Amino acid sequence: MKPLCLVTILSILIQQSYLKLGADAFSRDGFVRTKGVQFSLNGYPYYANGFNAYWLMYVASDPSQRPKISAAFQEASRHGLTVARTWAFSDGGYRPLQYSPGSYNEDMFQGLDFAIAEARRHGIKIILSFANNYVSFGGKKQYVDWARSRGRPVSSEDDFFTDFLVKDFYKNHIKAVLNRFNTFTKVHYRDDPTIMAWELMNEPRCPSDPTGRTIQAWITEMAAHVKSLDRNHLLEAGLEGFYGQSSPQSKTLNPPGQFGTDFIANNRIPGIDFVTVHSYPDEWFVDSNEQSQMEFLNKWLDAHIQDAQNVLHKPIILAEFGKSTKKAGSAQRDAVFNTVYGKIYESAKRGGSAAGGLFWQLLGNGMDNFQDGYGIILSQSSSTVNVIAQQSRKLTLIRRIFARMINVEKWKRARGYGPVRKGGLN
Repeated sequence: MKPLCLVTILSILIQQSYLKLGADAFSRDGFVRTKGVQFSLNGYPYYANGFNAYWLMYVASDPSQRPKISAAFQEASRHGLTVARTWAFSDGGYRPLQYSPGSYNEDMFQGLDFAIAEARRHGIKIILSFANNYVSFGGKKQYVDWARSRGRPVSSEDDFFTDFLVKDFYKNHIKAVLNRFNTFTKVHYRDDPTIMAWELMNEPRCPSDPTGRTIQAWITEMAAHVKSLDRNHLLEAGLEGFYGQSSPQSKTLNPPGQFGTDFIANNRIPGIDFVTVHSYPDEWFVDSNEQSQMEFLNKWLDAHIQDAQNVLHKPIILAEFGKSTKKAGSAQRDAVFNTVYGKIYESAKRGGSAAGGLFWQLLGNGMDNFQDGYGIILSQSSSTVNVIAQQSRKLTLIRRIFARMINVEKWKRARGYGPVRKGGLN
């Protein structure tokens, strides 16, 4: 009778722990951490299944447009999405966040405040990027131009990574964002668990130094700077995943071009908490056929997930992926999403390093001027929206199962029983 009683008690406990997950494992109030190759929230595995929406701050800076932000987050939450990645930069030019170094547009900052507040209200975490590699929204070129106007002998955009004045401008911007007091939530950004992570730059590249040493030194310096100001949040570099000199055998996987980054070396930097990779075969191999692009996608994802797991020992997010419907139909786009989501799911269910994917990009109704061919409107039923919702359900189920296993293990340890079997799910 004793074993039977134990089985019965455990069965009841599992049922109770399952019902309690809404308050424990599925509470989104805590800071996201890393635990080995997984994310952890309140002691339970966490998956970043979400989207990119670079426009959140820009649109929300106009109070009359804020219902679009609310509606987008509501739809995202309804479809089970957990993370949004967006810009915390807009440097110089039209309606900027930063007019000039250290001079900020309060209307724009309040737009970002509102976006974070709405994400919090709908249980969605945020990844905030500090700067752009490209000229859109100012980018590293704007920082270099600011330094040149103050007498610095800079000429190349890549001087962004080495000039001391440019680096001071950038560090001061990081400080301004971290110390921002949200006018809606009444919480400083640095203290807000709604923010999952900071990103050093959107897709940093330094083609003038193909060795990767310039980017390596810059990430090392800036990661240390961020961590000196904020130990609450995770940090990632914003990398696309191009291999460099530290793994010459993998460089053959790269698309054509000089990027000046090194996926392995850059992500080994201690202050970098998790790994990112981007993938746009339709942009990187414009002359290749659909089959060749999909073959690349499979190899690209497999290599990076394996390296995150076995070499870097950190979680990995596919932080940008998508398929432009300007160049293909919905079936081709669905194939990309199914491939990405399938790789993530197969790793996640085994307790592996693949911790989520953020598609490019989420849009709301009435946002046709932001449509770049990649935009997805969740309220408009489509096969791709169904694929997204299905991935949410699958990752939620994995979280529930792992949480139940953890709760049973805690119960058994508390009563002197041996540990339950570790590992993934069958």
